[in-house]
Amino acid sequence: MLTSFNKKTPSDVISASLLENGGAIVLNQADDELMDRIAQELREPLDAKGHEFENDFNGYKTRRLGGLLELSRSSAELMVHSLTLEIADAVLKRHCENYRIGSSTAIEIHPGEDAQILHRDGDFYPISIPGVEFQVQVMWALTDFTAENGATRLVTDRDVLKGVKNRETEAFENIDESKVEQAVMPKGSAFYWLQSTIHGGGANTSSSPRSGVFISYSLGWVRQEDNHYLMIPREVADSYPDQIRRLIGYQSHGPYLGIYPGDPDGNWWDA
Repeated sequence: MLTSFNKKTPSDVISASLLENGGAIVLNQADDELMDRIAQELREPLDAKGHEFENDFNGYKTRRLGGLLELSRSSAELMVHSLTLEIADAVLKRHCENYRIGSSTAIEIHPGEDAQILHRDGDFYPISIPGVEFQVQVMWALTDFTAENGATRLVTDRDVLKGVKNRETEAFENIDESKVEQAVMPKGSAFYWLQSTIHGGGANTSSSPRSGVFISYSLGWVRQEDNHYLMIPREVADSYPDQIRRLIGYQSHGPYLGIYPGDPDGNWWDA
């Protein structure tokens, strides 16, 4: 069952629930001022280009934009939120030395949008390893998420999950709707879920858009979903603190993966 926590709950308690149930909510994790600032920074680019990513999967009444660090400097505050990184540490560092931001996306579901097909975020990887989560995701609520405006849908029922062992979407389409929960939460809250969690955006039957910021964190030894090196100009990346640059990929993993001359964490030598 999906459980909601307050922002003062210890991260190990939240992480344990996330790993057990596949999802967890932290209520009011960020203040309204930050959410409003991010929403304002994203407004113009969403209106101008958000419709360019409409398709059968994303929907035709949903606006999306990736590469948030170029569009909203304030979104960086969400990416390095201390509680979020503690949760990512607990999920991912069981299987890696460091992790990176896989993708960052603004998502705005408009009235009249249908429910997104249920899916798993990690299924674009060609392999799976039992017990290993390649990613952990978080959706930040820029507006209230309600059952009517498209709050994220997910499946936490273990009996249902045991019956879905492949990556074919047909298996997800047969899931009993009574087993699907929604991540209802107020503005400023954060919904965390695992790469292996079956989920999807909800239908918006209200009269207002549902807006959120999606950020995924991936194991340091897998390919990131977004190519940040091409999406975010180098001068923009260099304008951020070292912690952000490392999270988008300007770091090695261990002594041998992604090394470069002068890498303080790598094992560089002249060939």
